[in-house]
Amino acid sequence: MSHPLCEDAGMKTKTSSSARNDYVHIAVILDRTGSMESIRDDIIGGFNAFLKKQQAEPGKATMTLAQFDTQDPYEVLCTFKPLGEVPELTLETYVPRAGTPLLDAMGRGINDLDESLAKLPTKARPDRIVMVIITDGQENSSREFDKAQVEKMIKAKQEKSGWQFVFLSADLAAIDDAVRTGIRFCSLMVFDKDADGTAMALSSASERVADFRSGQSDTVAFTKEDRARQKSESKRV
Repeated sequence: MSHPLCEDAGMKTKTSSSARNDYVHIAVILDRTGSMESIRDDIIGGFNAFLKKQQAEPGKATMTLAQFDTQDPYEVLCTFKPLGEVPELTLETYVPRAGTPLLDAMGRGINDLDESLAKLPTKARPDRIVMVIITDGQENSSREFDKAQVEKMIKAKQEKSGWQFVFLSADLAAIDDAVRTGIRFCSLMVFDKDADGTAMALSSASERVADFRSGQSDTVAFTKEDRARQKSESKRV
């Protein structure tokens, strides 16, 4: 699907390495609610492929990985780990269950990252932040944050701090909700809830994050080719 904002955001830049900080922090917030059971193996494989791709890229990067459901709205598996030390997901560490407190996970993820950054010496902080949210459904059980609060938080981080928010969902309504929270259109993509759709979505996300890390792109923006691989994208209007 074509969109003017996507064309603008996807333009490549020629940022010189001397003009940017090579240290990028990637925060991944992963839905592990009950409805993810049907693509459990695909999520594990897709995330592990994403991780391997980022590990192979040049430049310094760290990762925070958290997963969420109503039993634990924000479980941190690792925080500010060098990519080489981030553990792969397994059937033991990724177990779908319960409901979807998506707004709570997003709000807590932003606050958690803020707190972690504040504890670091200024010179040790990453210059660029990418937050990747992966879900298959709509918000249905948040208690701590509402949409207005999360929208305000995302807007502030995007506009004042240059954070990149990436949102992948197998649910069109969840994509619409993400738009309303302020995540840029170009960084949103609906994926087909099957093995191929999940794998290609995480592969596309990894490629775009790699483009951003290398300075080939100044935003994390999905391309027309990325979207063409997902049948569900054609349903967006």
